[in-house]
Amino acid sequence: MPPPLSLSRYAALGLRRPQLIHAAARTHTHTRPSQWIRHSSSAGPPRRSASRYLVLLAVTLGSAGATVWAYQTYSPLQHPPGPPPIEQAEIVYEKPRKRAASKEENRALVSPQHVQVKNSWEHPGVYAWGSNAGRVVAPDSHEPVVKSPRRIAYFDDQILRDLKLDRDFGAAVTEKGDLVQWGIAFSRNVAGPTVTLRGKDIAKIAVSRDRIIALSSGGSVYSLPVAAADQTLEEEPAAKSSWLPFWSASPVLPAGCRSLKPENLGWGERVVDVKSGLEHCLLLTSKGRVFSAAASAEEFPSKGQLGVPGFTWQTRPAGPYDQPHEVKALSGAKVKEIAAGAFHSLALDSKGRVFAFGDNSTGQLGMEPEKGTAPQLDTPTALPVAKLYTGTGYVPKVTSIAAGGLNSFFTVDAARAAASEAGQDPVVAETWVCGSGIHGELGTGKWTHISARPTKIKALSGLAEYDEKTKRMTPIRLAGIAVGSTHACAVLDNATRTTSTRASASASDTNFGADALWWGGNEYFQLGTGRRSNANVPVHIGPLDGGVGAGGLPAEDSRMQITPRTKVRLGEGGKGRSVSVEQRVECGRFVTAVYSGA
Repeated sequence: MPPPLSLSRYAALGLRRPQLIHAAARTHTHTRPSQWIRHSSSAGPPRRSASRYLVLLAVTLGSAGATVWAYQTYSPLQHPPGPPPIEQAEIVYEKPRKRAASKEENRALVSPQHVQVKNSWEHPGVYAWGSNAGRVVAPDSHEPVVKSPRRIAYFDDQILRDLKLDRDFGAAVTEKGDLVQWGIAFSRNVAGPTVTLRGKDIAKIAVSRDRIIALSSGGSVYSLPVAAADQTLEEEPAAKSSWLPFWSASPVLPAGCRSLKPENLGWGERVVDVKSGLEHCLLLTSKGRVFSAAASAEEFPSKGQLGVPGFTWQTRPAGPYDQPHEVKALSGAKVKEIAAGAFHSLALDSKGRVFAFGDNSTGQLGMEPEKGTAPQLDTPTALPVAKLYTGTGYVPKVTSIAAGGLNSFFTVDAARAAASEAGQDPVVAETWVCGSGIHGELGTGKWTHISARPTKIKALSGLAEYDEKTKRMTPIRLAGIAVGSTHACAVLDNATRTTSTRASASASDTNFGADALWWGGNEYFQLGTGRRSNANVPVHIGPLDGGVGAGGLPAEDSRMQITPRTKVRLGEGGKGRSVSVEQRVECGRFVTAVYSGA
């Protein structure tokens, strides 16, 4: 086989620079990239066009296979066949990152959670989302729904004692203890929040279908109409002042506002908590006694939720229809917590026992209704929690309760009867639920109309984290559950950090809050996921100030967190007044809010 022609020989013959076509036999095991030579499109046409093709082959045989070299020349009228042009990739260089000028700027760059905590201190206020049919979550807008958290401008840079939202009205207690109301059920002529009750030092509130139950710091309880038309500016005649200079006169109430006074309170005993359903309210005293009362002018409680056997509109005693009555069936238990759903009630005593009474049409009392009887109980009955742990080797104790709509929730500390494994806490924290689940409000992953037997919420049970102080795994409990009519939110009591602002903290020390998870009905975007689909298991949502990822779901490192209680200085750079503040979650009827609480 003659050797290939040299380049100078091709030039003498008027041929183009050779193109190398490399073909390797399948048995060839070694092909070097240096053997490839690209065809040069910049070379000129051949000098002689008489010969259209001249092919010279050089075959080199080797032990591993064969390589074929093919040289071609082309007519000036023929476009040389070559590989398709390769699209040049655009090279984008990463822009230089902003260099943190301070420890605080470095923390903000590396941690979205730190930014959330910082914003909650520097810019306290109220975020709301969900149905806006009643002009509640966005008083200055006519949008039917608000899909993601939005600030209510009226409450910017304010800290509230309490906040309750309904689809048609909202009520809040300012830091000074004044009551503020808004929404179309309050007034169609007043666009924004308005102070309706001043000077009563209100500490917390509960709302029914058409009234607001307000508790003062001193233990006084007031029932105020939601509608402004039922409130007047005229005040009742002032009570005469006592001749004792240190004895204050009776509070003066606006017309339309009623005072709820439990009878036979002991020395030093006062009301310390209030909860309300659509038609009733519960009052808890400092000595663990429970009172109930009607809380609506539209309908008298008739489903046993008052906890007084045989109590109806026809059998009520003489006097105001909304006078409180003691739930005497609970007199032997020192109750420490109360909760109210739409038409049912819960009470938790100091021994960890849960008592339920009222409507049981969807199993919200945690007990199967007896056949042939009305699906309700007017006598408080202990929920059989111990049966839930039969044969498990655990001894349960209920630690908290919550209720709303047609659902009941309770958390349990289940202690191992036998010795625990090394490095493990002997207690497992679990969350249970019963009632309606057609919208996913059970959070168990199922869609069901009735769940009479309590079911464990697996996503909120058996959680644990490593405790640096005790050097062991410890259970993660719930800091609280906010329950609306068809949805709920659980705030975890996981490890948090709020001390990175100390001078001794390093630039890598960041603050972070408590995780919040949401589930249930989402027909009005009240879950805050940005989508309308319901969720039957707890899910994370994006931060209050944005950060939602693809599909409306947040990135793992930018989920919403709730800032725990801590003492801080408000304002930019922490130059404002010093206060103790925390973020809280409120779930109402098709609406949701997160606010800065005093």
